[in-house]
Amino acid sequence: MWDSFHVLKTGDGQQRSAYEVLKESCLFKDLATYNPTLCGTYPLGIHINGSDLDIILEVDHFTIYEQKVKALYHMKKGFSIHSKVIRNRDVLKVNFIENGFDIELFAQNQPVEEQKAYVHMLIEKELLKRDPSIKEDIIQLKEQGYNTEAAFCRVLGLDGDPFEKLIEYGVREEII
Repeated sequence: MWDSFHVLKTGDGQQRSAYEVLKESCLFKDLATYNPTLCGTYPLGIHINGSDLDIILEVDHFTIYEQKVKALYHMKKGFSIHSKVIRNRDVLKVNFIENGFDIELFAQNQPVEEQKAYVHMLIEKELLKRDPSIKEDIIQLKEQGYNTEAAFCRVLGLDGDPFEKLIEYGVREEII
């Protein structure tokens, strides 16, 4: 499994700041039983102003988890908690602000390595490795309002649901 959290330690200024905030928050320690894993733009170095820190978690018992995150983070600025179903899976999303960084905890009853956010990140990481020149195009598209998956699909010329098309592309290109 890729250590996406520690990548921040040697990244640009924003990444190093995010690393320090997450480390000082003890979030990874406090939620260790849920295998917290940083995903998204920060580990890939394609974050823009307004990017949040996306942390995915594997949760079997949502009630216990919800009680824990409420106890830990209810006093944080911008705290909110929402349950929903995404692609036929129960999800519990928690948002709050920690030292100027928007944090989203995204919990599913699925191993983090199998969650779409993690799989997308591995594909995106490999695509950036294969062709570093696309990084600026991705950032520009994100600044225009595209989400990360849609930006990659646009650069790759893939039409349709970007969340599905990116995975199909990753399979076809033997990335995953």
